[in-house]
Amino acid sequence: MEDRETARSELAPFSKFAPPGGVQQLTPEVIHAFQATIYAYYVNHGRHLLPWRETNDPYCILVSEIMLQQTQVPRVLQKYEDFMRTFPDFDSLAQASVQQILRVWQGLGYNRRALALWKTAELVVSQYHAVLPAEPAELQKLPGIGPYTAAAIAAFAFNRPVAFIETNIRTVFIHTFFHDQSAVRDREILHLVEQTLDTSNPRRWYYALMDYGRC
Repeated sequence: MEDRETARSELAPFSKFAPPGGVQQLTPEVIHAFQATIYAYYVNHGRHLLPWRETNDPYCILVSEIMLQQTQVPRVLQKYEDFMRTFPDFDSLAQASVQQILRVWQGLGYNRRALALWKTAELVVSQYHAVLPAEPAELQKLPGIGPYTAAAIAAFAFNRPVAFIETNIRTVFIHTFFHDQSAVRDREILHLVEQTLDTSNPRRWYYALMDYGRC
């Protein structure tokens, strides 16, 4: 906790670059300092051992992203590896019955996610030759994949430099650049996400941001 507070105190001066109601254009110096602070925290405190972070396999990352919708990480950890052992790829999932899938999914809740994942597997096998598409617009055509999930898959599975926001990322940017403001709109945050994105390694950058925003 002390390390987190120290890191946050280092980010605090950046809030002066957030004029109320204005569109912020950050300088290269501010962007570099912001990235350095986030990465420094991630090196020492990042959740490096989450199994879906140990792979670049698009199928594994798709499964994890669907599971993480509306479910906390500890519960997903209990089910993810069992699911992957039972259904290791798109073909095995597409060929499974609904009953088999729901049996393994049991305990995660929101069973419509499991059904969407199953339908997605069928479509990926039949329409994409069992290769998950990399473009967010194409991913959103698949069941259960909205704008956030599509962008997350593009970044984490394919290292695409796409801009997106989720709860922890929003926390970081509001604390850092909108500290004394209220009713901050997502488009204001997204503008800063785009500017500060580490385009050389968006996968690692988003993991670092999300871990920093946890609390």
